[in-house]
Amino acid sequence: MFVELHLLQNFAPSNLNRDDTGSPKDCEFGGYRRARISSQCLKRAIRTAFRMHDMIPAEFLAIRTKRLADRLVELLTAEGRRADEAARLVEVALGGMGLKVDQGKTQYLLFLGESELLAIAKLCNQHWDALTAVAETPPQSGSQASAKQAKKNAKEAVPAEVRQALERVLDGSRAADLALFGRMLADLPDKNVDAAAQVAHAISTNKVTMEFDFYTAVDDIKPEETAGADMLGTVEFNSACFYRYANVDLAQLRKNLGGDDELARQTLKAFLQASITAVPTGKQNSMAAQNPPSLVFAVVRNAGLWSLANAFVRPVTANGHGDLVENSIRALDEYWRRLVAMYGDQGITRKLVATLHPECLSALKPDFVATCDGLVQGVIEAASFTAPYGGMGA
Repeated sequence: MFVELHLLQNFAPSNLNRDDTGSPKDCEFGGYRRARISSQCLKRAIRTAFRMHDMIPAEFLAIRTKRLADRLVELLTAEGRRADEAARLVEVALGGMGLKVDQGKTQYLLFLGESELLAIAKLCNQHWDALTAVAETPPQSGSQASAKQAKKNAKEAVPAEVRQALERVLDGSRAADLALFGRMLADLPDKNVDAAAQVAHAISTNKVTMEFDFYTAVDDIKPEETAGADMLGTVEFNSACFYRYANVDLAQLRKNLGGDDELARQTLKAFLQASITAVPTGKQNSMAAQNPPSLVFAVVRNAGLWSLANAFVRPVTANGHGDLVENSIRALDEYWRRLVAMYGDQGITRKLVATLHPECLSALKPDFVATCDGLVQGVIEAASFTAPYGGMGA
């Protein structure tokens, strides 16, 4: 079973997600230039909302970091170990897992659940003497060993039973955001986690043009007779109505969470709530584009996945029939009607839509609910975490 989420969200002038030059991200769609917010940016906002609003207890969340060694040292010093000794042993322990630490950082960002971090620290404590012996033994192949050989030597230096115990803790089964968004560990491919959620890049329903804000700043204690600004520059921005789409494979979510139905249900609820309320943080202090969605449409289905992005192949504009938001809602509603007419809705078990403009609905009018809370609750009640159709590939 799958849950799909479709949102229309009109943002005031903003630069929520920048490229490497500082410009708002964009793309071409339907032959026209559109504003864009990357899926990575949206997922980051969702993960941040989990913690900020206590949607999920911290012990069921993950952290993404290159500073894993520092976090483990903190945990060990809290148990009474000396920081310098803990740092040496942590580097040995991570080396035994195939992870190289250089100047306190791993080679790449790691996405690990809080329970995995605690388990690694616990094993370091339990096998302190064995890891100390490894730390005090000079490397066998010396400084001339290749990076690959040095990593292999570091792994083999750790006693097999300790190495196997360390690798066993990386199951990722108790971290909600890791279960949703997955992970890839280059050095431990068998510890990869397939994401239960797919999140699309948000694109504008309207054609977009970039605008420039020329700004100046004046020194507050500059002599009055001195003319001119002490700082000036430009910031690019735009304003757009975004179509956002995401889906969750409920069977994969349950599998990733170790078969825990209650945690899977809690994770789905938090994902829906955070997707609706979370807003990217780019340039918000200078633009404050805190605009909630104007439409939230959820679909619970046994099979088939439909992005509704093609409702906006022809850019939406304001006209005598409605503004940009109203006409975007009408375009989405009409495209849904056409899809159902062509493909049918046999696999769909529940539809719910909440909007500021119910008068713009036609095909989806029977599915209207008054509040987003009601929409989320309806999805949770309809959700099943078994896989009658065999999962995402069915």
